[in-house]
Amino acid sequence: MSTQAPTRRTGFRRRAAAGLTALILPLAAMVGLATPAEAATSATATYTKTSDWGTGFGANWTVKNTGTTTITSWTVEWDYPTGTAVTSAWDATVTSSGTHWTAKNVGWNGTLAPGASVSFGYNGSGSGAPTGCKINGAACDGTSQPGDNAPSAPGTPVASNITDTSVKLTWTVATDDKGIKNYDVLRDGTKVATVTGLTHTDQGLTAGTDYSYTVVARDTIDQTGPAAGPVPVRTTGGGGTPPPNVVKMGYFTNWGVYGRNYHVKNIVTSGSASKITHINYAFGNVQGGKCTIGDAYADYDKAYTADQSVDGVADTWDQPLRGNFNQLRKLKKAYPNIKVLWSFGGWTWSGGFGQAVQNPTAFAQSCYDLVEDPRWADVFDGIDLDWEYPNACGLSCDTSGAASFKNMMQAMRAKFGANNLVTAAVTADASAGGKIDAADYAGAAQYMNWFNVMTYDFFGAWAAKGPTAPHSPLTSYAGIPQAGFNSAEAIAKFKAKGVPASKLLLGIGFYGRGWTGVTQSAPGGTATGPAQGTYEQGIEDYKVLKNSCPANGTVAGTAYAHCGTNWWSYDTPATVNSKMSWAKNQGLGGAFFWEFSGDTTNGELVGAINTGLN
Repeated sequence: MSTQAPTRRTGFRRRAAAGLTALILPLAAMVGLATPAEAATSATATYTKTSDWGTGFGANWTVKNTGTTTITSWTVEWDYPTGTAVTSAWDATVTSSGTHWTAKNVGWNGTLAPGASVSFGYNGSGSGAPTGCKINGAACDGTSQPGDNAPSAPGTPVASNITDTSVKLTWTVATDDKGIKNYDVLRDGTKVATVTGLTHTDQGLTAGTDYSYTVVARDTIDQTGPAAGPVPVRTTGGGGTPPPNVVKMGYFTNWGVYGRNYHVKNIVTSGSASKITHINYAFGNVQGGKCTIGDAYADYDKAYTADQSVDGVADTWDQPLRGNFNQLRKLKKAYPNIKVLWSFGGWTWSGGFGQAVQNPTAFAQSCYDLVEDPRWADVFDGIDLDWEYPNACGLSCDTSGAASFKNMMQAMRAKFGANNLVTAAVTADASAGGKIDAADYAGAAQYMNWFNVMTYDFFGAWAAKGPTAPHSPLTSYAGIPQAGFNSAEAIAKFKAKGVPASKLLLGIGFYGRGWTGVTQSAPGGTATGPAQGTYEQGIEDYKVLKNSCPANGTVAGTAYAHCGTNWWSYDTPATVNSKMSWAKNQGLGGAFFWEFSGDTTNGELVGAINTGLN
């Protein structure tokens, strides 16, 4: 973990930033490597990705003798980004030094007559594309002598003006020692255009369809460089509508009844109760391999006066159930459409899952016994497991293995049965080799109702000096600090791994993250530290920010505000509405938010989610 963040006990989430780049959809064949031209060397090497299964791929290289004399041996070299590696190879001896890979011919295939060719293949992990290819020390496309530098990658394309049949792509310039001649635009790995400028409008697309775009630069001697980070695009139209039982779910925190003075009754008085379908009650703890109570006093002991109570009736000293559980019971009586799940874990308490999943069956039994305790069994309609970094590092590091998450969810479904909800909050780290790659989420999906994809907290003032960046970008944008840290790429990666879109919920943060000491209004500015917040530095509720630092710009589908020397990013009703439209077009199962107390007293963000999903 490279950064630290506030704990989930204070009411906010985040993931650790990872220093890896992301390619979430196959870049397909011939990435970054040209067809042989007038060769200055006597051989070429051409790369083809032959298959892609999300966490890995198959590939082969074809070596061709383009000269006039026989080649008696060949060596192909290339670089992969961190997180991508060769796992097994055939018809060549493949070795590596760090991220640099070398393939040498085996005994029987080293000799190539003029015009002859031979191929070798391998399987790999990760999703990166090869760069810097050399064949016998010369450029693989046969156009340059050793020592000529290939172009750099252009900036990650930014998609705009998306319609049913077209999209405009814009990117920043690549660099090269010989100068850039043009750029190849690739759609789903296939070249669709070569342009000399920094923009291209791709047309003739299908409505309501997912695409992935990237760009490769070509220098004046036709060397191609590495591909830019991909941008996922879904065209509008195509009848994109939410599933019939679209989920509109919010987190209610048990600690919110203290300093925040937010109670179950506020869900009613804000008008939010009629606009939601589900509540996640946060959090229960995970200790000693079991589900345990998080805060007994707030959960079931706190006595409510008549004016604080959902139904206007005060608690008595001898009633069997008080606290939030009793208030949730009253809420469900008034709004019988609302389902309530008990959520266990969270950022601070995710460290207990590693021990618990050593015996998934016993863990599931302990959770069932607690959720279905006769004192409050009628309050809960299922369980939510907020294990935020399985087989990865967060507040602590887990080494339980990629299958542990799936095994946990399988045991939960077996114990809770078909009539209870079984869900989970999951990472949105779509970087190559990042947290989405660390666990078998697709295998778990068959046992689950949905995933709460935590598409917020991508960036924040734990990077005290900046650069300033929106904490909940919907898409990538030019200058984004970390590739793969945005909602669209996270959703696309889960879908590519085999998680049904209908089981993915888009996350919305009802708060902003901010810096101080900032002079630049646009994202990407430097800072001196976190901005002051009501409860902790670097974080503030939407209900405060909408008045104290109103939004004055948008980037990547979310809002930002520069006021004085403070810079904040947060979602507004307008950006929430746009994100809901995007979620519908993606065919997602709905949306969720963290958490109720950050909204205004009239629940305007909940209202935007409701309106946007209808």
